[in-house]
Amino acid sequence: MDRLKAMASFVEIAERGSLTAAAHAQGASLPATVRSLAALEAHLGVRLMNRTTRRLALTEEGKRYLAHCHHVLAAVADAEAALRSEADEPAGPLTITAPVLFGQMHVAPAVTRFVQRHPRMRCNLKLYDRVVNLLEEGIDVGIRIGPLDDSSLVALPLGELRRVAVASPGFLARHGTPAHPRDLAGVDCIRFDLGGPPGWQFRDGGRPLTVEVGGPLSFNQAAPAVDACVAGLGVGRFLAYQVAPALTQGRLQVLLETFEPPPRPVHVVYPHARLVPARTRRFIDWIRAELGELPALSGLGQRQI
Repeated sequence: MDRLKAMASFVEIAERGSLTAAAHAQGASLPATVRSLAALEAHLGVRLMNRTTRRLALTEEGKRYLAHCHHVLAAVADAEAALRSEADEPAGPLTITAPVLFGQMHVAPAVTRFVQRHPRMRCNLKLYDRVVNLLEEGIDVGIRIGPLDDSSLVALPLGELRRVAVASPGFLARHGTPAHPRDLAGVDCIRFDLGGPPGWQFRDGGRPLTVEVGGPLSFNQAAPAVDACVAGLGVGRFLAYQVAPALTQGRLQVLLETFEPPPRPVHVVYPHARLVPARTRRFIDWIRAELGELPALSGLGQRQI
């Protein structure tokens, strides 16, 4: 059995969800494609796919093996490219993920500039406000905000982001400026909820402090919550980059700076691999240089936006 060919066939089947479609894409017969998958499973001693008359579904072992196949095939492609003297110009597919608003504001423009610089790249940017399993979802590089708990990833620091409480000048003129986080208990607050712990976290004299807040509006996306704060409907709490434009324009003001919790770390992450494709390494270097220039990150928690 040609294991590389069998891996490539397995990847086609998994991505197309059909033996027939995979056979057509490879210019192979359906029986040959079926035999290739069966031989690969026999060689590995595990079932990679559950097959019925209507659908194919990857097993847990199949999901893990698919991620490894992507890396192996990418490494082979890079090795062949190097032999053809193409290593200086990265080429091929790359899938990246990032949080929605941070991705829209900063990662997407950097990815666009990367493709403009390297037109043979084919980048797919996926924006989610959830923790994405890079291996299971076939993602090459991720941008993570917050503590990391996945030891299977390589993590390179990009900087830190402050968490700031803000309100519009008009709202503060009507309701006054809170002097202590506990003052927020009686104030309308705009909640931006991603399923984290209840209340807003601060620090008072070096000790953690949680304040329960309430108000007329809550959102699961940052952008409309920021807009509601700008409109004067309440106090909001955000990561620094989410409100940087409104702060610069004077439409929002930072509150309770001396009570801010520790800043949240930002990392670029990618799966462990002995051979990281050249295009992945090139993109990681690019995104670290691009995002390292952001004021919200390069300040590393300083009281400046």
